[in-house]
Amino acid sequence: MTVTLIHNARLIDPEADTITPGAVLIEAGKITEILTQDVDIEEMFRARNISPDRVDAGNAFLAPGIVDIGVKVGEPGERHKESYGSAGQAAAAGGVTTMVTRPDTLPCIDTPESLEFIRRRAMEEAPVNVLPMAALTKGREGREMTEIGFLMDAGAVAFTDCTHVVTDTKVLSRAMTYARSLGALIIGHPQDPGLSKGASVTSGKFATLRGLPAVTAMAERMGLDRDIALIEMTGVRYHADKITTARALPALERAKANGFDVTAGTSMHHLTLNEMDVADYRTFFKVTPPLRSEEDRQAIVEAVRSGLIDIIGSYHSPQDEESKRLPFEEAASGAVGLETMLPVLLRLYHGGELDLTTLFRALSYNPARRLGLDCGRIAKGAPADLVLFDADKPIVLDRFKLRSKSKNTPFDGARLQGRVLGTWVGGRRVFEG
Repeated sequence: MTVTLIHNARLIDPEADTITPGAVLIEAGKITEILTQDVDIEEMFRARNISPDRVDAGNAFLAPGIVDIGVKVGEPGERHKESYGSAGQAAAAGGVTTMVTRPDTLPCIDTPESLEFIRRRAMEEAPVNVLPMAALTKGREGREMTEIGFLMDAGAVAFTDCTHVVTDTKVLSRAMTYARSLGALIIGHPQDPGLSKGASVTSGKFATLRGLPAVTAMAERMGLDRDIALIEMTGVRYHADKITTARALPALERAKANGFDVTAGTSMHHLTLNEMDVADYRTFFKVTPPLRSEEDRQAIVEAVRSGLIDIIGSYHSPQDEESKRLPFEEAASGAVGLETMLPVLLRLYHGGELDLTTLFRALSYNPARRLGLDCGRIAKGAPADLVLFDADKPIVLDRFKLRSKSKNTPFDGARLQGRVLGTWVGGRRVFEG
């Protein structure tokens, strides 16, 4: 049995909201000891008659591995954009130890058989943990719910139609009621589909100047209000995948205050970019929902800081060059983020907007807790899913060096601070930087 000691580290504990110098001992894939500087490590090893492999962290930060909800992988149907092998390598290089994958594939993941295919491919190819989500309705068409119970038995951790909002409230309420009886988690995309149809930017002066089809920020508020009413009616466990506007926050706050089983997430891009970054129709900045105003961005950062928004995700959406090299209105939405998420979000840390314990509470602890996982924390007995990183290491991002098959990142050429030095999954090192 391999025993590993990661020492001379600064341990980020998002559960206890602390950063302390110390070391972590890993045995049989789990954290067995958390050691402070006061402990005589050598004496302990002699007493236990063990000689571990040693990793000197060099005073870098050691944090729980990132649990990334909402990762798109192109299998089946679009393997040329991303495979489980390439996505897994990108995740490991980015400190992501668990990918929670979306069902919006070709065909979509809406049967136990397709889910089993995904599980086998992930186990064969990905060096990190992969947890699949399944579609809420068949074909993600919003007409008939999937076999939620059978899909849960096959390993689905949540149910979502992704950006295909279910417009038939009777269908959605039935699916929510059935999911409630099974304790299933539904992940919704709060957006009014009528208002947002065909839009590629957020309404405002910038959209008008650029002559681009736009959607009002109220579309998100209206979509969330509808979903909250159905949550109140059915009692379902619900997670809003991306809250990106200040207008949606009061409704979210009321839902939580009323005791509904509701959590919310946002994306790395909406925390670090705004609508002005689209500039001269740069399609790598086209995401769903579209980038918002700087006032909205600041409001979302504050919501993460206060805990109103629980989870941050990369919403990794690989697109090939042909899909992006089009007029802005016609270009595909989405950006890759598995490998870039941590250094990009460290912009918020270096800018004094979020501290590291808050970041990793949203990146690791809260998503793990929402999915009922034991990871996402540095604690005795927890899985040894860990990321070691230097928060101050300067880098210039080169999209062609990314491990993802697709290179559609808005941060190409960006000067960032933060580099992943090592990633461990179940105590096994899967990346060394």
